[in-house]
Amino acid sequence: QVQLVESGGGLVQPGGSLRLSCTGSGFAFSCYVMGWYRQAPGNQRQLVARISSGGVTNYADSVKGRFTVSRENSKNTVYLQMNSLKPDDTAVYYCNAFVVPDTNYWGKGVLVTVSS
Repeated sequence: QVQLVESGGGLVQPGGSLRLSCTGSGFAFSCYVMGWYRQAPGNQRQLVARISSGGVTNYADSVKGRFTVSRENSKNTVYLQMNSLKPDDTAVYYCNAFVVPDTNYWGKGVLVTVSS
């Protein structure tokens, strides 16, 4: 049974930092592109950052220079280090695992709230 379990969300003040973690099981984690998406109320789910099986990373323009995605295949875990958080970063963050041609797995999401 495939599972993606996110952790690390919560309430943080503007300018603060959080690190999200996502641990996968039931699939060949190291072979998958691992991504983080987010969805704010009333908005569509959008890509935040992703990292390929070979370690190549991509970021949304809105988070470049502030967020860092990394993976630790020995622990089947992907991380999202979020620095200099802004209120606009408030959203539910979802972990995603993807492999061609069309296999997609999703976590249940974790809430990040940036507010003073």
